[in-house]
Amino acid sequence: MFRLSILGCGSALPTTKHCLSSQVVSLHDKHYMIDCGEGTQMQFRAMKLNFQRLGHIFISHLHGDHCFGLPGLISTLGMLGRTSDLHIYAHADAVQLFKPILDYSCRAIGYSVFFHDFNPSQSELLFENKGLKVTSIPLKHRVPTAGFLFEEKEGNRHIIRAMTDFYKIPVSKMNAIKAGEDFVTPDGVIVPNVRLTLPADPAMKYAYCSDTAYYRKIIPIIESVDVLYHEATFANVDLKRAKETFHSSAAHAAEIAKEARVKQLILGHFSARYTDETILLREAQEIFPNTVLANEKMIFDIDAKKIKNK
Repeated sequence: MFRLSILGCGSALPTTKHCLSSQVVSLHDKHYMIDCGEGTQMQFRAMKLNFQRLGHIFISHLHGDHCFGLPGLISTLGMLGRTSDLHIYAHADAVQLFKPILDYSCRAIGYSVFFHDFNPSQSELLFENKGLKVTSIPLKHRVPTAGFLFEEKEGNRHIIRAMTDFYKIPVSKMNAIKAGEDFVTPDGVIVPNVRLTLPADPAMKYAYCSDTAYYRKIIPIIESVDVLYHEATFANVDLKRAKETFHSSAAHAAEIAKEARVKQLILGHFSARYTDETILLREAQEIFPNTVLANEKMIFDIDAKKIKNK
C-alpha cells in the first residue's frame, strides 16, 4: 500500500482550521515524513500512525511553519524509548539551527539523529532502498527550497498458480519465477516466464511541491506522477501578493499539473485569509478538473486502479 496522510496543510500561521505543513508517505510498513511544522507530533498521534515506523524526515526548507516541530518530535521519540537511528534530510543550515537545541534539551534521548544535507538548487537522489527512492525537486522560494519525488520501485511479477501447479514448479523456484526467470523442466524444456506470471503492479509516484512560486522548470521532474501536492496559497485576486512572497495561486498549481500530465492534483498550504477555500478549488478545476483540496487527517491510498481519498 502506497499511502499519503495529510497532517497539516495550512501556511505560516496555525489556525483553528488548519495545522502547519506536514505529511507522511507510508510504504512497506515504513513511514517517511515530509516537513514538520509545529503540532506535527500531535497530528501524528491523532492519525494513529506508529512512531516506531518513522525513520526518515524530509524538510523542504527552513521556514518555521515547515520545521519548528522537529525538536519536539525528536524529544518525544526519545521518551518513547526509541533506539533506532533517525535520518533528517534538509538544507545544510539545519544543523546550525537545530543542533544547539538538541544538545541542550535532547542529550539523553537514547538514539542517534543524523542530518543529511543536500543542495536545493539541483535535483538529487536523497534516499533509496529496495522498494523506494526519494529525489529532491528544486523549487523557487524566498529561501533555498526543494520539493520531493517519491518513486515506488517495481515489485515482483504475480504467479499464475494454475500454471505453476501444472508444471509442478517447486516452492524453492518461486522467488526466481517472480523475479522474471524462465523455468526449465527436468526434461530440459524451457517454460517462458510470461506463461507463468502476470506483470507486476505499476510503480506509483508522488510529488510534493511546497513552498514555491509558479515554476515551470519542475515539470520534467514531476511529469506523469500519479499524485501531485502543490501549494495553492492564494486565489487569483491576490496574485500580486503571491508574486511578492514567492508563492503560487491555485490556478498556478493547476497549470503545472496540466502541463506535467499528472493524474491527480491536491491543493494545500492555504493562506489563513480564506475562510472558504472552495474559491481555490474552483479556480484550479477550471484548468485541471481532477483537483481536490487537502485537509487535516485526509488519507490517500495511491494504487494503479484508483486513487482513493478516505
